[in-house]
Amino acid sequence: MYNPAPRRSVSLTLGAAQWTVFLCVEAFNPVSFQLVLGTRNPGKVAELRSLLEDVPVRLIAASDLDDPPDVAEEASTLQGNAREKAIAFHAHAGLPALADDTGLEVDALGGAPGVHTARFAGPNADTEANNQHLLEKLRGVEDRGAQFRTVVAFVEDEDHVQFFEGVCAGRIAQAPRGDEGFGYDPLFIPEGEDRTFAEMTAAEKNAISHRRRALEAFGTYLHNRLAS
Repeated sequence: MYNPAPRRSVSLTLGAAQWTVFLCVEAFNPVSFQLVLGTRNPGKVAELRSLLEDVPVRLIAASDLDDPPDVAEEASTLQGNAREKAIAFHAHAGLPALADDTGLEVDALGGAPGVHTARFAGPNADTEANNQHLLEKLRGVEDRGAQFRTVVAFVEDEDHVQFFEGVCAGRIAQAPRGDEGFGYDPLFIPEGEDRTFAEMTAAEKNAISHRRRALEAFGTYLHNRLAS
């Protein structure tokens, strides 16, 4: 469960009586809608915070929760994984939750790694192993077209899940380049660019990314939802 900030007490003297009033700091926060980010990936949390900065919500990271869930991504689709993570964090925290799953879909590999993007080189593979495995698969391949696809799931109650999707087309580089970002960013060159995501600043990447496009759709939905 989510533990809110501790209350603060203020002593007031009214006539002969002294009263202690407890103030909950969060109660005075003009942003009353709280949203749990359903990911344990710190790089993704930072990116989500940046992309959602204009949405009128108070964001709660997994690291702010007691014993946050570790959800096995075993669904056969990105939508299924996003749904399972959002439902798990919603159930754990008792608050609305947002989760996503992102796949890198490479044309020459028939859309792979897709839903297996995070474990392309094996169940315990790290980022470097995944990137090297992708380069091996594309050794000597001329068609290096690819796209990142993000599916975002928003849950207020598990019987009603909203989905939002964003795509960023591009191509796979011949070798890793750049030190920014995470995951396959050193290999992915977005359409209209010569740089990889990892050679861009966070602001440059966020302006055109697949996750940005999915979250823009979510932001529009939530603005309308809170205004109604």
